[in-house]
Amino acid sequence: MGPVGIIANPASGKDIRRLVAHGSVFPNSEKVNIIKRVLLGLDATSIPRVFLMPDYYGISRRALESLKLDLEIDFLDMQARDNQDDSTRAAALLAEMDAACVVVLGGDGTNRVVAKASGEVPLLSIATGTNNVFSHMLEGTLAGIAAGVVALNSSCPEDLTIRAPRLEVWRDGQLIDISLVDIVVSSSSFVGTRAIWDVSTLREIFLTQSNPGNIGFSALGGYLNPIDYSSGQGLHILVGPGKTRVKAPIAPGLVHWVPIKSHSRFDPLQDIPVNGGPVMLALDGERELGVAKGQTVSVRLNPEGPRVVSLEKAFQKAREQGIFLEG
Repeated sequence: MGPVGIIANPASGKDIRRLVAHGSVFPNSEKVNIIKRVLLGLDATSIPRVFLMPDYYGISRRALESLKLDLEIDFLDMQARDNQDDSTRAAALLAEMDAACVVVLGGDGTNRVVAKASGEVPLLSIATGTNNVFSHMLEGTLAGIAAGVVALNSSCPEDLTIRAPRLEVWRDGQLIDISLVDIVVSSSSFVGTRAIWDVSTLREIFLTQSNPGNIGFSALGGYLNPIDYSSGQGLHILVGPGKTRVKAPIAPGLVHWVPIKSHSRFDPLQDIPVNGGPVMLALDGERELGVAKGQTVSVRLNPEGPRVVSLEKAFQKAREQGIFLEG
């Protein structure tokens, strides 16, 4: 049985959208409490081993204070560098050791950088970010129990997981980055504070899912053309003067009209060129990738993205196996 990993991003839930909107703040003290509950849930399933990602705030170390567990708990052999690469490196280490499951504390951006290196390891995401579409609000104890059930059944991960699609950015025949929910093309040509909240800079939007019940640009797409993971398609939106406008919550407390030039679904592995530079690509809410004038990049939907734990299937399996029954 592979170990369960826990990756908690100390920077999630703290970006500039707390100033320009009204996003919830997830203090690291609360992340400490969430990890405590995850560990207690894991301990209840009697799995043997857990690995924690070290971080500069000491979230994981503080979570161990006053806990008495039968679990063997270790820290990943890595030095925290205080940036998002910590989460990617932690995911890579857990993939190398054939971890049974990784519990991620963060928003869509954190899960994106984890998914870049997690390979076939199933992800179970607890929302502690700004825009939480890929990740969900989930009680830590239940997350721990579900992750433990996945670990106990690690020989057949396909029974307890689903495949989430991902968006891929390609340049000159090479994959250069990914996104789990959205890619937003902005006329702003600098990274700055990373988050996008100024709709006047929007040019294009690519989505793996669109749902008016979500927050962020997925909601905008949801009012135009709702799709979910099971559709096997993505949604491409061109922003600009047209016959349609959409009022959507692009961030917590930030509801704006967005003019729509056109929108259309696209199929897996279909390359869609990004229109003209210089532009900046925001991946799952954070400006990451600049495209210079004359450069050509394209976006592609890959249905074989990360494995994601199905909570419904995990708890059903726990009941079937009598994990919490005696007599």
